[in-house]
Amino acid sequence: MNFVKKVIILIGFFFSLSVLSQNKNFLQKKGDSICSNTKEVTFCKAIDFYRNGQYDSCYAYSNKAITLSKNTTEKDFFSCILGYSAFVKGLNKKSLSSILDISEDKDYRQTKNYLLGNIYLRLGKYEEAIEAIQNWLLNSSTASVAIKKVMFHNLAVSYMHIKKYKLAKKFFDKEFQLLNLKDTSAIIKAKMDLANVYYEQYLDDEAIPLFKEAYDLSVTFTDIEMKHNASKNMAIIEKNRKNFEKSVKYFNEYVKWKDSIWNRDRIIELADKDKEVAVAQKDKEIAIQEAEIKQKEAVQRGLLFGASGLLLFIAGLGFFYRKLKKQNAIISKQKEDLNVANKTKDYLFSVVSHDLRSPINTIKRQHLKLQKQLKNKEYDAVFETNNTAIALTESTSHLLNNVLHWSLDQNNQMSFNKDVYPLKPLIEQSVFDFEHIAEAKNIELTTNLDSSLLIKVDKESLKIVLRNLLDNALKYTPEEGKIGVKTFLNNENCIIEIQDTGQGISDEQLTKIKDLEDLTIDKINRSEGVGLGMLLCQTLIKKNHGKLIINSKIGQGTSIQIVLQTVKE
Repeated sequence: MNFVKKVIILIGFFFSLSVLSQNKNFLQKKGDSICSNTKEVTFCKAIDFYRNGQYDSCYAYSNKAITLSKNTTEKDFFSCILGYSAFVKGLNKKSLSSILDISEDKDYRQTKNYLLGNIYLRLGKYEEAIEAIQNWLLNSSTASVAIKKVMFHNLAVSYMHIKKYKLAKKFFDKEFQLLNLKDTSAIIKAKMDLANVYYEQYLDDEAIPLFKEAYDLSVTFTDIEMKHNASKNMAIIEKNRKNFEKSVKYFNEYVKWKDSIWNRDRIIELADKDKEVAVAQKDKEIAIQEAEIKQKEAVQRGLLFGASGLLLFIAGLGFFYRKLKKQNAIISKQKEDLNVANKTKDYLFSVVSHDLRSPINTIKRQHLKLQKQLKNKEYDAVFETNNTAIALTESTSHLLNNVLHWSLDQNNQMSFNKDVYPLKPLIEQSVFDFEHIAEAKNIELTTNLDSSLLIKVDKESLKIVLRNLLDNALKYTPEEGKIGVKTFLNNENCIIEIQDTGQGISDEQLTKIKDLEDLTIDKINRSEGVGLGMLLCQTLIKKNHGKLIINSKIGQGTSIQIVLQTVKE
């Protein structure tokens, strides 16, 4: 029943994140006071990002603000919002380190205990979580009902993990007493929590009816994620009861809801893009029709002028000839643009049909394989098959993102605004998004960034390039590997270097990648295996007046340098 435990913990985390915003008034007042007194730009930016919920930027700026802090009041505040931002982004160890750096100032005591209780629970340190939450409860008389529910829930989960089931049930009951009986979602979650307490004690007669009630409520409830969790709970219960036919039925239902979640998000995204393409195509057709109408009107006016006399006819004919030539030039330009648009559309269709057909069919085969394994009771193989399907889904999602950015760029719909930015924060924001992936693969991801470098770029397109390159580095670097990101100045150029200890690139593949630099939509040949991700990187870097330098050897890793023009202060 480990899955049910994980679901309960995740529910607790989502509750924690949803009520963190209710605990912000105290910190916002502290931050406004510090900004007003110091006028320090870094301080004020960190506080604004925190107030607006932009936790990636808050994380970067509060980290820098700590190094600029001159007293305990400033250090306590920025350690708190740094830990807060790290907690929201799932960087648990960094969050814990920052919160423990806060002094024993009584003003931070409740906030500190609240965050420590949540962080320790997430890290699986249940005794420490219990101590922090109990300390918080001693002074919780003014706390909101929402926050109390979260803390009762987390305390119960912690007791359940150390097998103190009576105390776990006690605090789940306290949470249940604070629920709004009209809140179906909360009722379902509470029933699953109590059921799990009984189930862990092998009290099946008490646990299973509660699981069934939670499942029945989820059937009539609109939340797909709730249906997804409830059906999987029932699948595991029936499997443990040896009711394998029912277990397979519930598991198929779980897979259906899981697919619904994925399909819902992708259908919305693709429908929006189809609508944009259709509108753009219709606008082009209208423009061509208007040009044709104007051409016909010009000819008619020419005939009318010709009736007034030979000389006027010749003069009028010359005038309209020149005008007609101009209109034809416009039509030719529109035709050329339409041909490029059609070639782009054909290329994108080929990418979707070629690159998506294989993974989609593979995912389908994995599901059929999973169904067969369950039917044949090959339970050890189920988890491996499921992990393979998840990996394929993530890879397909990354391909879809590249297709989206490429199509926007080719149709001139991608916003491209160059401005001067400090380079270090841009890279830190991109690296931050991959820290948890590197931590999961046990890959050492380090940075060595020059804080003095300024560049003039479109920052969003640069982020797309950095994300593609970091994703490739993580994908092809094995566990225990290293990835380093550094910046430095070389003559008048700013260099961003991403170096990994991965499997490397063969000379043949390296030649194809380097050939992408001057490749246009007219010359693309899908049969030669051109990678859309690297093609997108080459295109966006070229638009930023930069270049990519790639060096790699099989078995010795890869080094990629982004060369951009620096801006002098």
